[in-house]
Amino acid sequence: MAASIETAAATKAAHKGRSKPDRFAPNYWPFVIPALIVISAVIVFPWVFTLWMSVNSWTLGQSQVFAGLDNYARLAVDLRFWESLWHTMLYTTLSVAAPLFLGTLAALIFDAQFPFRGLLRGIFVMPMMATPVAIALVWTMMFHPQLGVLNYLLSFVGIGPQEWIYNQSSVIPSLVLVETWQWTPLVMLIVLGGLAAVPREPYESAEIDGANVWQKFRYLTLPMIAPFLMIAVIIRSIDAVKSFDIIYAMTQGGPGTASETINIYLYNTAFAYYDIGYGSAMAVIFFILIVLLSFVLLMVRQRANWSNGEGR
Repeated sequence: MAASIETAAATKAAHKGRSKPDRFAPNYWPFVIPALIVISAVIVFPWVFTLWMSVNSWTLGQSQVFAGLDNYARLAVDLRFWESLWHTMLYTTLSVAAPLFLGTLAALIFDAQFPFRGLLRGIFVMPMMATPVAIALVWTMMFHPQLGVLNYLLSFVGIGPQEWIYNQSSVIPSLVLVETWQWTPLVMLIVLGGLAAVPREPYESAEIDGANVWQKFRYLTLPMIAPFLMIAVIIRSIDAVKSFDIIYAMTQGGPGTASETINIYLYNTAFAYYDIGYGSAMAVIFFILIVLLSFVLLMVRQRANWSNGEGR
């Protein structure tokens, strides 16, 4: 009997000990609420307000009038908007392809063993550390048709002066040149990380079988670093499609509208022409395009075959 009483008392004490933390469990909501307030104020509210403004006709200084989907219907027939969309696609495609090719080439070079490799790597990545506006100002001076150093260097190889950003046909390639110069080091660093994870045994076997340099790159290196290349494509695509500072600082969308991307057109509409409602509708469409692009790139990324077998 005494043993039963002691067992019952111990069980009751154990239940009491377990129920106490339940009654006095810490409440973490006070720590979460400040973060929710900040997220709502910085992200949620601006987008809700933008959506609301996109269905209103409002020019700064005038009264606000509800317009429904009129702003979106106006976008559908706005040739300047479609032109800016084409410029954005062209600029993004070139700004991804060029750094991807040159960055991969640079990574293959710097992956080899040679003297002062670390120093040269450090020099090579310096452009990505500079601020975009400072880069834009320097390159604008270099692109000057009469006083720019680029035309001076071209004269040594018998090429006449180019108009660079001052010509409608060459302004986007010139801007892509600046983008490539700044962000090729980023692609190189990503690909170098992939090359560092590549095992060396397959190369030894390929050399025994008599494979040349191109065959080893095509059938060994490229498939194993493909996921890292996809990461570089995702990062560069999202960054290039929303590029604003370099384009605006160098051309403001000119000459004419030859380099006017959606970002530049949106900025001019909202803050130069003060058409806030139409600019908000454009921002909503631009946001949807970025989300769709990100979704497509992530889907492609998931289909990439990692060297360790993931994603298969």
